[in-house]
Amino acid sequence: MKNRKSGEERKISKATLARMPLYLHYLQEENSKGAKYISSTVIAQNISVSSVLVRKDLAFVSSESGRPRLGFSIARLIVDIEKFLGYDNLSEAIVVGAGGLGRAFLGYEGFKGNGLKIVAAFDVNEALIGTSVAGKRILALSSLKSFVAKHKIKIGIITVPKHAAQDVLNLLVDAGVKAVWNFAPAPLRVPKDIVLKNEDLAASLAILAGKLYKTDGRNE
Repeated sequence: MKNRKSGEERKISKATLARMPLYLHYLQEENSKGAKYISSTVIAQNISVSSVLVRKDLAFVSSESGRPRLGFSIARLIVDIEKFLGYDNLSEAIVVGAGGLGRAFLGYEGFKGNGLKIVAAFDVNEALIGTSVAGKRILALSSLKSFVAKHKIKIGIITVPKHAAQDVLNLLVDAGVKAVWNFAPAPLRVPKDIVLKNEDLAASLAILAGKLYKTDGRNE
């Protein structure tokens, strides 16, 4: 991703990009408390990074350089980070797989604050097709391509079993989706122009359990 505030051809690192929502969430909390300005040192202490890194990160997304003895304008940083992340433009997304996880996505409204609106789910289960969750319909998988074209959907979320994940991804790509958030525990092949983010819940749980085991072991 290129720096939006200049014509430089620098690209933002994945680590920097991953920190942006952390900055945004913290700044929003401070803004809700009535704070107007904040220093890079205070941000760093709450995000657990160095103040130098904070300044470098924020320089990618904002021309706000901070005022002497005051720091950065919180309101300005919030606007700039939201714009950088695309949160100021609500993107519509669909879920493929209306099992427990898929239905949880349909019912969760918190994504709107991050610029994402889930509008429908698709499944092959006849018992689910035609039903709704939080006012969002579960449709037949066969209607996915026409729905994506009609509503200009660019983001697809995969919550199907492992064996069906690649076929679903291919269907999404063929329909015109440009970004895929995959929760199926499967290595997927995607064209170079498609953005793919994999979430391995089992691996995350294993890491959590492993760290817990080590912590308990130290306390014995």
